[in-house]
Amino acid sequence: MSRRHLPGIVEDMTTTTTRTTIPAERIDPAERIDRAERTIRLRLSTRMRKLVLLVHIAAAGAWLGLDLVLGILVVTALASADVTSAAAAAASLAAFATWPLAIIGLVILISGLLLGLATKYGLVRYWWVLVKLVINLVLVVLVVLVLSPGVTALGEAGRAALAEGAAPPVTANLLFPPIVSSTAVIVAMTLSVFKPWGRLRRSR
Repeated sequence: MSRRHLPGIVEDMTTTTTRTTIPAERIDPAERIDRAERTIRLRLSTRMRKLVLLVHIAAAGAWLGLDLVLGILVVTALASADVTSAAAAAASLAAFATWPLAIIGLVILISGLLLGLATKYGLVRYWWVLVKLVINLVLVVLVVLVLSPGVTALGEAGRAALAEGAAPPVTANLLFPPIVSSTAVIVAMTLSVFKPWGRLRRSR
C-alpha cells in the first residue's frame, strides 16, 4: 500500500467514534422521571396555563383560610368559659378538618402537577419544585390518615357534650395541626416566589 493512502486511513481511524449505551438499571431514578416528563409534557395555551395557576394559588389561599378557621375553633373549644360555645366549636371541627382540607389539598396537588408538566420547571428538575411537591403530598396524607380520624371522633364527642351541656374533651395538642399546616403552606408559597437552590441536577 502506498504512503499516500496512509493519511486517509489514519484520518478515518481518528474520526471514528464508538457509542456506548448506558444499561437501564444504571440510570438514576430521577433521570427516568425527567425522561418521562419530557415524554408526557403537556402543551397548555397561555390562557389555560394562567387559569391553572390561578386555581393553584386560590386553592392554597383556601387552605390557609381553613387552617385559620380550624385554629379559631380549637382556641374557642379550649379557652371559652361558656361550655355551650366550647362544645359547639368542638362539634364544628370535623366540618373543616376532614373532606374540605383533603379536597383542597388534591386540587393544589393536581394543579401543581399540571403546571410542572406544562412548564420548563418540571417535577424533579428544580429543588424548590420537588420540595413543594413533597410538602403537598405530606400534608394530604396527614389530613387523610391522621387528622381526619381524630377530628371526626372529637366532633362526635363535641356533639355529645353539646347535648349534655358539658365541656368537650379538647386538648392543647389540637393547636399543632393548624400551626404546622399553615407554616408548611407559607413555606411552599415562599418557594414559588423566590425559587431558591437552582436545579436538582444538570441535564446530560
